[in-house]
Amino acid sequence: MTEQKTGVVVGGGRSTRMGDRDKTVVDVAGTPLIRRAADRLLEVTDELVVNCRSDQRVAIAEALDGLDPTFATDEEPDRGPVGGIATGLKAADTEYAAVVAADMPVLDPELIEYLFERAEGHDAAVPRPGDWFEPIHAVYRPEPMAEACEEALQEADTRIIEPLFSLDYVVVERSDLVAHGSLDSFESVDTPDDLHWAEAQYAEDG
Repeated sequence: MTEQKTGVVVGGGRSTRMGDRDKTVVDVAGTPLIRRAADRLLEVTDELVVNCRSDQRVAIAEALDGLDPTFATDEEPDRGPVGGIATGLKAADTEYAAVVAADMPVLDPELIEYLFERAEGHDAAVPRPGDWFEPIHAVYRPEPMAEACEEALQEADTRIIEPLFSLDYVVVERSDLVAHGSLDSFESVDTPDDLHWAEAQYAEDG
């Protein structure tokens, strides 16, 4: 029997560069941004966990109508992506979970599947498509990563990379990523210009 996998979408950020809109539910070619990410993530996972602030929950639930996600609401909002990852992973009860940002509208399911394969036998598989790691487009064993995130937050080190240093993690380099999927998977929507880019991707798909 194939092991069950969880997909965790982290969406508790404040969207400051998107103006007065919560970017998680902003429209991308007729579909909310977070729904774009969730739909693609569910192509290779069995359960969906959504991390968000309490004031976002109603709008996000409407955007994800029919998907029946488990909500992992931030008890302490504004702890940054490290806090969101910790909260989301605590709600995952499978051996491995993929963690992605809610603002990644063209996630590549094949790339996520490859990260699950690379994570096997380790605590994490973290891509490095360029100069930097992408911990919010990665696969983890939920418990070790959640604990590492909480330890980093207690030490007031909120760098998104910090929790990895206490884990047994595999780095997935650019060449392997390109061989197994599209680097567009890492593109995020942070500004109105980014939103126009995302809409254009779906227009090209017809």
